[in-house]
Amino acid sequence: MSCAYDPSGLTLPNAHFIGGEYVGGPAALNVVSPSTGAIIGEIPCADVEVVDRAVQAARTALAASNWGGMQPRDRTRALCAWADLMEAEAETLAALEAICSSRPYAHVRTGDIVVTAEQIRFFAELADKECGALAPVSDSHFGYIADEPYGVIGAITPWNFPISMAGWKLGPALAAGNAVVLKPSEMTPYSTLYMAELAIRAGIPAGIFNVVLGDGPTTGAAITGHAGIDKVSFTGSTRAGGAIMENIARTGIKPMTLELGGKSPMVVFADADLDLAADCLDRGIMSNAGQACVSGSRMIVAHEVADALAAKLTQRFARYRPANTFASEPGFSPIISETQLGRIDSIVQAAASQGAEMLCGAARFDHEGSYYQPTLITGVDDTNPAVRDEIFGPVATFQTFGSEDEAMALARHATYGLCAGLFTRDLSRAMRLTRKLEAGTVWVNRYGRSRDHILPTTGWKSSGLGHDLGREAYHANRRKKSVLIDL
Repeated sequence: MSCAYDPSGLTLPNAHFIGGEYVGGPAALNVVSPSTGAIIGEIPCADVEVVDRAVQAARTALAASNWGGMQPRDRTRALCAWADLMEAEAETLAALEAICSSRPYAHVRTGDIVVTAEQIRFFAELADKECGALAPVSDSHFGYIADEPYGVIGAITPWNFPISMAGWKLGPALAAGNAVVLKPSEMTPYSTLYMAELAIRAGIPAGIFNVVLGDGPTTGAAITGHAGIDKVSFTGSTRAGGAIMENIARTGIKPMTLELGGKSPMVVFADADLDLAADCLDRGIMSNAGQACVSGSRMIVAHEVADALAAKLTQRFARYRPANTFASEPGFSPIISETQLGRIDSIVQAAASQGAEMLCGAARFDHEGSYYQPTLITGVDDTNPAVRDEIFGPVATFQTFGSEDEAMALARHATYGLCAGLFTRDLSRAMRLTRKLEAGTVWVNRYGRSRDHILPTTGWKSSGLGHDLGREAYHANRRKKSVLIDL
């Protein structure tokens, strides 16, 4: 297998990035390649003192640069220059991400980076277009609603899409005039650090974007509990989101945006285009080996087409072959760690012990690194752990229905409400059922986001609070102030 680049030739940053420069610390956490299982680096773990240094750097930079009060077009120009640099440095960025993540080099270089640069430009262009409003008050008063940045945003991003998730947080926060202290996952720190280097080169003032490395219990808790952090934005598991809410409530009230877990249904009616549905269901669960909060992990299919669709899916699942993330040709992604692979397999085996039938998969690949076979499970109900729990791997359940009401009952999940897919040729049914599906995003005859960055994403139930993407994300990084003046 040929490689897209020489992993041993990479220079891996092993320090925090604070105030425009690298700040070292004692090595505390190993970074492991899921493609090989080898330790490839060590990084420090920021404690309360290091996080405080980053917050103070952010506040100093806001005051010195007037980032939040400058001409909005100046922020736009700096952010667009940053997006341009990301695309120009795509090979380096992609290599730094692929070396330690589940993302194949080619997918990051031609996909994740390009889309992230687009999103940064999208938010940059909102800087001088979204604003406050005049209020209709009596002619003896002047009333208006001011729209102002929060100040310092504390952001925490996950390991599954490091560059993309950093862009989700940084684009709207910086365009809205805030500074950011961001903690990437300790498993995938390198590409985010290089993004911070590029931000300085693009003209974003030093200290406006800071990166602190570390784990959740130490570094994440220090960020969310810091009195100088004005708002928190987090993407990750529902369990971790709950811990963040608890920490914020205990240490001081502040707003938050949480994009959390999902157990998303994909509902296929008998009149659907089955080849289209099979392709979407396949991509919906196998993209990034199922390691996405939006993964369509519950397939809910009309009785009449269930056997035909199951056959199409097992045929597609059998085509996947693992390849390391720095291979020249992308293959099936590795599971991020042996710990996560063990968790995936434990849920699959528990499902089998409760009577589930394995249509395919249900074991790891015989391959170097952490790879799990595409798995399709049937014979389950909502008490089975494969249906109940977020697995975060290439595992989907397959259930059947006879009526619309039964389909909607199966689609409803007690805990999650992030996304849902619906496949039908009946427009009336589609319009009717999108209202009934309990999810923040519904896709019809497709599964997955487009490059229409205007569409926000949000979670219902325990899948989250607030919005990422869209104008809503920009406004989520600004706060309102009502002003009334006697004339």
